[in-house]
Amino acid sequence: MSEIGVVSLGCAKNRVDTERMLGILEGMGHRIVNDPGEASVLIVNTCGFIEPAKQESINTILEMAAYKKTGRCKTLVVTGCLSERYRKELTEGLPEVDLFLGVHEYEKLPELLPGPGGSACKSPSRRLTTPFYSAYLRIGDGCSNRCAYCAIPLIRGPLHSVPMEQLVGEAKALVDNGVSELTLIAQDTSGYGVDLYGKPMLLPLMEELSKLPALRFLRVLYTYPDTVDTELVRGIAENEKICNYLDMPLQHIDDEILRRMHRRGSRAHIERVLAYIRENEPGFTLRTTMMVGFPGETDAQFQSMLDFLREYPFDRLGAFAFSPEENTAAANMPGQIPERVKQERLSALMKQQKEISRARNALRVGQTVEVLLEGTRNGVTKGRSRAEAPEVDGAILLPAKPHHRPGMYVRAVLTQALDYDMRGEELP
Repeated sequence: MSEIGVVSLGCAKNRVDTERMLGILEGMGHRIVNDPGEASVLIVNTCGFIEPAKQESINTILEMAAYKKTGRCKTLVVTGCLSERYRKELTEGLPEVDLFLGVHEYEKLPELLPGPGGSACKSPSRRLTTPFYSAYLRIGDGCSNRCAYCAIPLIRGPLHSVPMEQLVGEAKALVDNGVSELTLIAQDTSGYGVDLYGKPMLLPLMEELSKLPALRFLRVLYTYPDTVDTELVRGIAENEKICNYLDMPLQHIDDEILRRMHRRGSRAHIERVLAYIRENEPGFTLRTTMMVGFPGETDAQFQSMLDFLREYPFDRLGAFAFSPEENTAAANMPGQIPERVKQERLSALMKQQKEISRARNALRVGQTVEVLLEGTRNGVTKGRSRAEAPEVDGAILLPAKPHHRPGMYVRAVLTQALDYDMRGEELP
């Protein structure tokens, strides 16, 4: 038996890979430890999406390699997207690493790290790294959209949806073990099922999952704009277990930029969907992701993004500056934007969003919401309602009570808007 420490970097989709890897290792009889100094085997599950993520991965590998001298580490393993994409270069540049595995090679762990039983069970369970009451359900891997800036299809291949019956079985096992909140993720969730069933099947999947009796919150992230329509919005709104929460990463709103990004859909379609939600489902929480500094982006095109976001405000917004990724179409496009300009635009966008976020939060004051409690510190209990996704959104802040425990649900009235969080009072 080995003591194994794992560092997981990057997105929630990568986290699921880490959890499956941990399940394999525990199934082999190994012991998982939190302190890397105690581990005889250290595994770094890397991200390779954009340059800052790649640099973080390299820095973490080097940090873990130091435990070969200062700790008990005998074997250093690097897995995930960076390892998949740059294995040759990493092998040459990081002799400290003993083993590199790609994104589809986790099942090799039993033969490469033999445990007491010699091999893992055939269907190891995931070892959750999230709190016991919340889990991600990855409904597909890879992506077939081929956006000009994105390396994910080069790393993980085209969209591969997980069969619906398999997902329902996995979700049931999670819920039976205490999970009451499920968050559906994939590179393109609204495209779920196209490869298996010939048409998008996200809504039927969510309807099946909502039948699990002990499930309280069901939420979906990463929908692709051109496959979000009024039918999907209505289906979400009509099901009491599905959170009225739509995460629709737009990247940009200027049609010319979208065309050069190889993004399907148009500003007109996006505006139709948002107008429908505004008129028919005003209680929806809207989230998006925007990119600044795509090659050729003019001041006017960036300004059109800011203007659009004031006209169609999103409750939540994440943003990042364009990063030229090797072997993507956008990496060699003319009109590359200086890094200084990209950072100025990113700062301006987030400054505007901070004001929008507080204004949107102010509209919620006086509402009564169901809050999933996450923990208490310094007299304040943090939680989330249906309007806050785990890890990426703000929190509901309540005065701490002796009976508060992580995983509990309480009713609260929202009393004060902050920039990203809300204050509230628990109701009897």
